[in-house]
Amino acid sequence: MSAQRTERLLNLLIALLNSKYGLRRSELREKIYRAGAANDAAFGRMFERDKNDLREFGFDVETVMDHGWNSEDPATTRYRIGKESNRLPDVELTPDEWTVLLLASQLWEQAALGAAATNAMRKLQASGGLADVELPAGVQPRIKPAGQAFEDLVAAMHAQHPVRFRYLAGSTGKEEERVVEPWGLGSRFGQWYLVGHDRVRGAQRHFRLSRFTSAVTVLEKEGFTPPAAFNVRAELAGLPELPLTSAVVDVRKGRLLGLRKRSAPAAVVAGDAVAEEAVAEEAGADGDWDRLAVPYRDAELLGEELASYGPNVRVAAPAELATAVQRRLASAAAFAAAPAPSFDFADAGPGKRPRKRTSEDQLKRMLQLVPFLVHNQGLHIQDVADRFGVTRRELENDLLILICSGLPQGYPDELLDIQWEDDHVFISQSLELNRPVRFTVDEACALLTGLETLNGLPELAEGNALESVTLKLMAAAGEEGLRAGALSGPEVGPANSANLDLIRSAIESGSQLHLVYLSAQKDSLSERDVDPLRLYSMDNTWYFEAYCHSAAGLRNFRLDRIEDLTPNGKPIASPVKPDGGFPAKLFTPNDDDTLVTVQLTGRGAGLADDYYAERTAALPDGGMVAEIRFGNTSWLPMFVAQHGGTVRILAPAALAEASREWIDAALARYAS
Repeated sequence: MSAQRTERLLNLLIALLNSKYGLRRSELREKIYRAGAANDAAFGRMFERDKNDLREFGFDVETVMDHGWNSEDPATTRYRIGKESNRLPDVELTPDEWTVLLLASQLWEQAALGAAATNAMRKLQASGGLADVELPAGVQPRIKPAGQAFEDLVAAMHAQHPVRFRYLAGSTGKEEERVVEPWGLGSRFGQWYLVGHDRVRGAQRHFRLSRFTSAVTVLEKEGFTPPAAFNVRAELAGLPELPLTSAVVDVRKGRLLGLRKRSAPAAVVAGDAVAEEAVAEEAGADGDWDRLAVPYRDAELLGEELASYGPNVRVAAPAELATAVQRRLASAAAFAAAPAPSFDFADAGPGKRPRKRTSEDQLKRMLQLVPFLVHNQGLHIQDVADRFGVTRRELENDLLILICSGLPQGYPDELLDIQWEDDHVFISQSLELNRPVRFTVDEACALLTGLETLNGLPELAEGNALESVTLKLMAAAGEEGLRAGALSGPEVGPANSANLDLIRSAIESGSQLHLVYLSAQKDSLSERDVDPLRLYSMDNTWYFEAYCHSAAGLRNFRLDRIEDLTPNGKPIASPVKPDGGFPAKLFTPNDDDTLVTVQLTGRGAGLADDYYAERTAALPDGGMVAEIRFGNTSWLPMFVAQHGGTVRILAPAALAEASREWIDAALARYAS
């Protein structure tokens, strides 16, 4: 969509909204399409496309027939947009309901639905007004999506396009190409699943996103119709959990404390002469080894973890797990050995992965901007730009288009009236754009799925605010809300409620805590005194942010890695406070951290957001190059091995070489 077409659509929308009886085609052509339609046929094609676009934005164009009085008064067709049919109903919420809804909207920090949740909240604020609420210190959950595949599948599912991807079949252990109609995405047993119709097999199937071995290709020229009222949570409820089994793993003595914590000593498997010889050879060559029995359910998940441990671990059995580890290591080695790509950060800006802004984005933003300004008069223009996630220049371009838009006659009192000469924005003429448009499917899914996910938190589920706000949102969302059943989030309840309650109490009372903590990156235990500041989660893994007196800075600690936690009887002593952002960041880059340049494939592109890339540059193959700051770089070879061919280090050269050596040493253990 061109900028000229965006402006034309806006004028068409205003004209149809402000016409009580409707406008004839001849009137529309003369006043809206004068410059763009060379003849009646061209006008007809343009008008039909524009009507479809307006429907995509939530506006239904009504056709009104005027049959005339007699044969000399021919029938005419008029067009208009009803002022109420396309509008979001007013939603009145209590402060408790706003608190719950704010938590639900902020679950999707970096997922495709994050922007949709923000848009939905902006519409609700313009509809009913946001109450002054404060988020509780101990209830800040969020959802971690399953990488770039999640983003692509959500988009395809809502647009009803089939997808193509390569998949590691659990039954055969072989990679196969699948073409699937995506009916729903849901989380079960800590894993994301796609449920849909497999066109190759002609039947409904479940696909675990962790077994995708390629990027997802959306077949945009094809479509499908999902089953009516499909509910992915109900579909996944009957999915049996994988059986618990045990792997035989050789671990370098004194290493991998986290893996040892959940394992037990294991005898050499009877008749496994190869494993016996390998362990004996390694022990004699460069150190002692322990043979452990490691419980697991999914070979791919454990294989991802074991691959990250590089030469410090070797799988003796089963062969399926050993193959999973070797496949990741081999892919990582091949990617590391490939020629470095050409890239340019010249046009890249800070923040999230850059996505090319389109005219569609601009029109959606302007349709939200007008009701937002009506309900927030006098805001500084930079504050408005920050609220909408754009630069001041982009916002001013929006405002310049808006003030030139209005009714076809174009008289001064029939144009949108917006002023920002003193850097504070006021609007006095909104031309029926003062109320937000109804939710899109993405927006309804983002909020309703978030509310459903919060049911896993006892302190929210026990009250009535969660239930009441869900009912209000379902009523406001209408038909779009019914499609929210195609998405289901993970459980977010904490596994260790005792530690969570103790930390929450310390935050509320301003008390220090003493903890014994297992650092997975350093593979060691440490004792620390910390000032707890806030609690948050990633799915059902809970963290707390605290000022660590040993490190003299803010740190994040996983609750499931705390060996011991006790109050030390001291009050919080540090003046350092969180940056105020929500949710808290798992990684807080500092200026003195090492700036690392990494290359990501299309499958691994989501890592740029996960690690808060400072700059990114797109590559022709769908991948990207990203600059990321890391405070501790010693674990980066583990990071590269874990992600098995979706990420590699380009600079600094020493880190790139260290990761290649780590992977080669791990592969050599299996080759021997």
